[in-house]
Amino acid sequence: MSIAVRALNPTIVWNHFADLNAVPRASKKEEQVIQFIVDFGKNLGLETFTDEVSNVIIRKKATKGYENRKTVTLQSHLDMVHQKNSDTNFDFATQGIEMYVEDGWVKAKGTTLGADNGMGVAAIMSVLSSSDLQHGAIEALFTIDEETGMTGAKGLQPNVLTGDYLINLDSEEEGEIYIGCAGGIDTAAEYHYSTETVANSNFQTKKITVKGLKGGHSGADIQLQLGNANIILTRLLWETGKECGLRLVNFDGGGLRNAIPREAAATINIPNSELANFDILLAAFATKLKAEYAHSDKNLTFETKTVDFVETVLAKADQNKIVAAIIACPNGVHKMSETVPGLVETSNNLARILINDGTFTMYALQRSSVESLKWDIAWKVAACFELIDAKVEHSGDYPGWEPLIDSEIKNVVEKAHADVFGYEAQIMAIHAGLECGLLGKFYPEMEMISIGPTIHGAHSPDERCKISTVENFWKFLVTSLAAI
Repeated sequence: MSIAVRALNPTIVWNHFADLNAVPRASKKEEQVIQFIVDFGKNLGLETFTDEVSNVIIRKKATKGYENRKTVTLQSHLDMVHQKNSDTNFDFATQGIEMYVEDGWVKAKGTTLGADNGMGVAAIMSVLSSSDLQHGAIEALFTIDEETGMTGAKGLQPNVLTGDYLINLDSEEEGEIYIGCAGGIDTAAEYHYSTETVANSNFQTKKITVKGLKGGHSGADIQLQLGNANIILTRLLWETGKECGLRLVNFDGGGLRNAIPREAAATINIPNSELANFDILLAAFATKLKAEYAHSDKNLTFETKTVDFVETVLAKADQNKIVAAIIACPNGVHKMSETVPGLVETSNNLARILINDGTFTMYALQRSSVESLKWDIAWKVAACFELIDAKVEHSGDYPGWEPLIDSEIKNVVEKAHADVFGYEAQIMAIHAGLECGLLGKFYPEMEMISIGPTIHGAHSPDERCKISTVENFWKFLVTSLAAI
């Protein structure tokens, strides 16, 4: 399948992307891709090394006549989000991404594509391997573990980088130059619940699955108001549970903290006397929710099947407390920016719910471009679960990237964009987290911007990269490097 991808223009970028996508690169399991990049740099005869936390740094000298230009650090992260459809048989640990071309986009067969941030990595590899470009000294920084905590950027030391400017290649929309981003924090809750048993003669066990949702990036896509499978399934339990007397056996929904949950499943026991009523209520609920999400998630479906009887259920009081806490938890856009039109300022993604074997677990990711509001939403999320006496912990706190409106690098790149495309780029801040905020803590004098090709559906199996924008992105990048 990669043959068609390798033939796309610019071939240098797409071939590096195809090579990269053959290497497993899950967050926190990046050993193979680290070695891949190290070997790549050394085979080019370039200065190549890893730092204390295994970020990879490669340096390339300036081309002739550009020796006195500013040094540019090009930065992307090596890891990718691993998500697949439930009916896709794929092992991320051993298989390369199966890519194909369709309707002007590069896509993956039932999995995430890895364009986030593989296209940025491929572009940097292309700069390093090219012999016909014009640029000052180049320093490539390939960070690790961006998707699950930004530990690579957090672990970078102040004395490693030598660049005057940094260009982050992790943005996902052509025609936009980013100069700011949101900060984030993770919130986890754990509660140990009591169980009891119900009689086989009185109940029937069913499994209900919510699926067909788009999912997506919990920062870049949160403003789309996409359905969250955890929220939808919990609403079903809340609205039908009291009337039908259903008893919860287990719940398994969502996955990665930075991906909007696409699927969730719950096993429940329904009293025999309420089976017909439950079917009516479920049908009405499904009709209502499909209408609510007719625009954003038109493929939303509810699947119900009878399974082998399970006698152990949550104690009724604990079931009520847990479901109520999830219902009360804020999710999605919490506040829009008052200073940047159209920018989400604060949000929460209720990313993971697991109820099984006596333990309820919740993971959520809060984001905000305002530090005080980031903590405000984190405390709101925490309060919902502290009220049921759950143990709540915050972790992974990282800062936002404060916009610098008038910087030299922004002005140069903005002009390069106008020269290449004939129109002015939009100067933006993004609600997603970029590593620039953390890198700026260690290198406060380094001016930064972020650019990239158009990538939609990141962090979901619908992830796709628009082919035409990659050629434009490459031309824009090399023109910018020549102008700096």
